[in-house]
Amino acid sequence: MDIKVWMYLVYLAISIGLTVWVASTLSRNGLVFLAEVFHDSGLAKAVNSLLVVGFYLLNLGYVTVAMKYSGHIGSTSQAMETLSKKIGLVLLVLGALHFFNVFALNRYRRGRLRQNATHPPLPPAGRLPLVTPTGPFPPATA
Repeated sequence: MDIKVWMYLVYLAISIGLTVWVASTLSRNGLVFLAEVFHDSGLAKAVNSLLVVGFYLLNLGYVTVAMKYSGHIGSTSQAMETLSKKIGLVLLVLGALHFFNVFALNRYRRGRLRQNATHPPLPPAGRLPLVTPTGPFPPATA
């Protein structure tokens, strides 16, 4: 087999392995977060499953689209360099998807906490005077 085919096989094995590992870790640990966000364990499990499916679709779709390399690979070191670049991009996509999910769910959680707050925010009680190192500002003259 050609060295490029070996590179593709190693790329797929590492990328799919990383995707499965990250998805299972996020699914297992994210369920606690989702249960706190939704206050309903059934809904949290359903959303968790949907997030895992979306995660697989997005990441494995990216892995397959990014697999092709049109340049010539003449040596093992070139194959390793190309492979490391491709795996690095997969890791960046995994990280970006993770942070996007956490950001979106945290925004949703904050909105629910504000919505479920029992006490409205307090109105301002007054203003504090502005103070400089030499003392308060003199009143403005018009």
